[in-house]
Amino acid sequence: MTLLRPDPTFYPSPRMAMEAPAEKLAYLALLNPKLAGKPDAIAVVDVDPASKTYSQVVGRVDMPNAGDELHHFGWNACSSCLSPYAPHAHMERRYLIVPGIRSSRIHIIDTKPDPRHPKIVKVIEPETVAKRAHYSRVHTVHCGPDGIYINALGSPAGDGPGGIFLMDPESFEVLGQWELDRGPQYLAYDFWWHLGCDTMVTSEWGTPQMVENGLNPEILLKGGYGHSIHFWDLRRRRHQQALDLGSENQIALELRPAHDPSRAYGFLGVVTSLKDLSASIWLWHRGEGKNGDWSIRKVIEIPAEPADPDQLPPMLKGFKAVPPLVTDIDLSVDDRFLYVSCWGTGEFIQYDVSDPFHPRKTSSVHLGGIVRRAAHPKKPKQPLNGGPQMVELSRDGKRIYFTNSLYASWDEQFYPDGIRSWMVKLDAKPEGGMEFDENFFLEFDGMRSHQVRLEGGDASSDSYCYPS
Repeated sequence: MTLLRPDPTFYPSPRMAMEAPAEKLAYLALLNPKLAGKPDAIAVVDVDPASKTYSQVVGRVDMPNAGDELHHFGWNACSSCLSPYAPHAHMERRYLIVPGIRSSRIHIIDTKPDPRHPKIVKVIEPETVAKRAHYSRVHTVHCGPDGIYINALGSPAGDGPGGIFLMDPESFEVLGQWELDRGPQYLAYDFWWHLGCDTMVTSEWGTPQMVENGLNPEILLKGGYGHSIHFWDLRRRRHQQALDLGSENQIALELRPAHDPSRAYGFLGVVTSLKDLSASIWLWHRGEGKNGDWSIRKVIEIPAEPADPDQLPPMLKGFKAVPPLVTDIDLSVDDRFLYVSCWGTGEFIQYDVSDPFHPRKTSSVHLGGIVRRAAHPKKPKQPLNGGPQMVELSRDGKRIYFTNSLYASWDEQFYPDGIRSWMVKLDAKPEGGMEFDENFFLEFDGMRSHQVRLEGGDASSDSYCYPS
């Protein structure tokens, strides 16, 4: 008799995931910013310090079409397949689900048998997504207990509402819209869940017409971008509650719930405040409201930095300041450290969030930045542009990777001299603190780096079914 065993990269609890072997490869989305040029690609990067090709691209798969703008991608399966209410333990973490945010085309990439040389095995065209789910501008992929969840910014016409659709995890067929009752939700961006609470959480950015040609100052100053998060019954697929941060807090992006399913809280990054250009981190949690409703509060504020207008792009000259522009956050698997990317100032910050209500800044480094242009230790005389953007952590919390491109049209507004893209690695200390790995500085000629995924899983790829 043949026994079906769970994929060895699936872990019941966060604590067990932290004991996993170190990753040896990273998969990286590369954008070709010239839409009429060559296609985007997924690069394979050697992240094994013992390897002769450490910090080098060792494999690559080019997309079949130009103009996709690869953005956030994810695995077909992860630790959530061990869910007791929708078990899929026979699944294998093998395929990368890679959408293009501009094209709405989805690529299925097989990383086996040779993980250094992945291959495209299926392409789902935007017409299929539009017909079956009535969504477009596909954005984020998460593997769930019962299938692949993908969200999109809006409708095929470029307006709203944005939302989530499901994909079969074995045939990769688009099944349809996830929402049965969306309530007041209209704008969309990120989504995650609390498996222990049967709760989905979603955030807001804007419709395709609001974002894909760049940041619109008129919409921003009117408070028209996203400033709420939404809570849903995960299994019943129905909206339950909305929490508004106030329209002065614009562009509510990345969501990072606690990894331990017994902890009912998480963190949200907000790009900017209309009051003073500061950025902020908010904590959502359960317990203060009536009937166990969810609540939210600001727990971190990162101020803008004064700057000479001559050093600022046209959009910021009148403000005489550099906004932090928090564009990504990540939470270590033990729920102890929160990492925050300040794409505008070039600062990358580590906070101890052991007490989530009272975060404590423990370390920071600078790289790039609109004004600072901080160099990497490997090339101390080379000014860098772009800034810390997409961040990913190893499961044991010891290694941090980040890249510097946000979104092609927004890159041009804040870094009008063009972004020369890079990927870096930091080493994190168990007690707090971090420092650059001076041997890891990877540059990309003509392409821009974005999302990073680590072989076997990482701090933002998996959700866990059992507490540590």
